[in-house]
Amino acid sequence: MSAPEPAPPRTDAWPAPLADGRLDAMVEVPGSKSLTNRALVLAALADGPGTLRGALRSRDADLMIGALRTLGTDVVEGAEPGILHVTPGTLRGDVDVDTGLAGTVMRFLPPVAALADGPVRFDGDPEARVRPMRPVLAALHALDVRVTGEGGELPAHLPFTVHGTGRVAGGAVDVDASASSQFVSGLLLAAARFERGLTLRHVGTTLPSLPHIEMTVATLREVGVEVDDSRDGIWQVAPGPVAARDVRVEPDLSNAAPFLAAALVAGGTVRVPGWPASTTQPGALVPELLARMGAEVHRDGDVVAVTGTGEIHGIDVDLRAAGELAPTFAALAALADSPSRLRGIAHLRGHETDRLAALATEITRLGGRCEETRDGLVVTPRPLSGAEFRTYADHRMATSGALLGLRVPGLRVEDVGTTAKTLPGFAGMWERMLGRTPGSPLGSSEAVA
Repeated sequence: MSAPEPAPPRTDAWPAPLADGRLDAMVEVPGSKSLTNRALVLAALADGPGTLRGALRSRDADLMIGALRTLGTDVVEGAEPGILHVTPGTLRGDVDVDTGLAGTVMRFLPPVAALADGPVRFDGDPEARVRPMRPVLAALHALDVRVTGEGGELPAHLPFTVHGTGRVAGGAVDVDASASSQFVSGLLLAAARFERGLTLRHVGTTLPSLPHIEMTVATLREVGVEVDDSRDGIWQVAPGPVAARDVRVEPDLSNAAPFLAAALVAGGTVRVPGWPASTTQPGALVPELLARMGAEVHRDGDVVAVTGTGEIHGIDVDLRAAGELAPTFAALAALADSPSRLRGIAHLRGHETDRLAALATEITRLGGRCEETRDGLVVTPRPLSGAEFRTYADHRMATSGALLGLRVPGLRVEDVGTTAKTLPGFAGMWERMLGRTPGSPLGSSEAVA
């Protein structure tokens, strides 16, 4: 597949800082986007007011908040931005929902919109209009929910309109979630509010990011929803109330990945506090994978510490369950001492951008060798040199560029601000990890070199 078309090069590309010594840093990572947006949806469907604590405040989360407000939910900040008080209201139609580039908004909210009392129109960023949507919309259609696109037919992408009638009968439906686990999660989150609940069967050949579905099931059970997932690829949600709760959101372990990986690239130690003892987040795999690439990993209470020497070993790994980690590990692979193969991630072609094509293009632009396979990437290390690393409006492309920039002089990350999707203030956090004042002259690779 050819690389996605990038936007024209920006003149304000961020000079990625070079590491000029061993790291010794504690990095506090904000709340999980995946958990925040699941908790927000369930709070909007609950039987009374609830509260989220430690919620992520990023573009994706704020798009979800804005969409739920549009649909009639009252969301009010508490004493700090990460505290959100949510009061459900009657779901209203004849409204417009801006999904931005947030997969959780465009895929979680159509089933909610089916419960509204009128049409709900969905659209988002230009890049969002190519992300696959048909499986969740086809499932709604099979449940007798009317969905229309610009041509009047069942759409495959944004924009589209869900014609809510205030109720969904529910029942049984088949879904091909090979392109995204979010198609399953979106339907499950609203299913308890369907009159007969929902029996959902996955009929595709693969099911990526299964931990995200397990996260959805666990989150549903925490609010009293009965879910039977005892059969592989089949989920049965009983109809019933969604209990209001006071919820604390875990740190985003996938957003911790580039910071912990920096210890391998630069040497030294990076620590992340608040690591949960048990979790359904795919990012829980990060310490184990970093250890396989040469890191020493220690845990002291809720603090995970990763120590590296600057040596990085290649890896052969199936990332089907945690595809969002692929950009971080592709960057590490490009700096390793032996080739790597990342497998099981064909579904990344339908993310914020075609991540496989984008990673192959950008690592090659720096002089590396990164080749697409049917379901992943093969990365063969070569000497790298500085250039503009394009992000394609993808937050994880930006963080992988920053990771490469720790060792590659002159690397500039286009539109580093796209990290605000899930990690606001990333550039400043990155420079503070390096012991520098954000925005200082010594914060750039040109100055340090």
